[in-house]
Amino acid sequence: MQPEIFALRYEVYCLECGYLDPKAYQDGLESDEYDTRAAHFTAHNRNNELVGSLRLVHPPGSLTFPFESHCYELFEDVILPPREKAAEVSRLVVRKSYRGRIVDPLADIAEEFSIGGPVGPAHEHADDCERRRNSPEILLGLYRGIYQYSVNAGIRYWYAAMEKSLARALARLHVHFTPIGAETDYYGPVTPYLIDLRDLECSVGATSPNLLAWFRGQA
Repeated sequence: MQPEIFALRYEVYCLECGYLDPKAYQDGLESDEYDTRAAHFTAHNRNNELVGSLRLVHPPGSLTFPFESHCYELFEDVILPPREKAAEVSRLVVRKSYRGRIVDPLADIAEEFSIGGPVGPAHEHADDCERRRNSPEILLGLYRGIYQYSVNAGIRYWYAAMEKSLARALARLHVHFTPIGAETDYYGPVTPYLIDLRDLECSVGATSPNLLAWFRGQA
């Protein structure tokens, strides 16, 4: 694991948002018990500066997912998937100067990013102007990384506890998470969501086959 990931998380969660007490992290690195059971993914700009990261928590069957410690009010009709086939997308952080690109993923982007993770670094370059105008590279790049990792690891379902604005941003990219519980205060107001990667493939494939091919590393 890279210390710069935890330093960025400290900057966002402790100093900027005040979700966590900075005094609890004297070394300036924010981490928790789930990090050792997670795969970590990063986005760097052209100057190799970390601009974003997230993790995919895939605990053994006897251990909990992060959302289970905070999101207690799940809908009565929700059927949860087998634990061994599920993971939780967690701790998405983006450096403040880049954050608008997550809230509004269709905003203009004129910068290249390299995306790295356990499946190996994948350098995604926006070589043509059309792609630069329409591709939210930080968010899509990170999700492409966890998608490829999940396929290789036999993970079919993702949980996520996130703000509704992020869920809407992902939906505009044809990544449709389904709410499975009530909104709660968990580092801000968040809702627990679930997505079946087979449904994601069908949705993205029907609306943007080229995007699905890129997610799969075929383009």
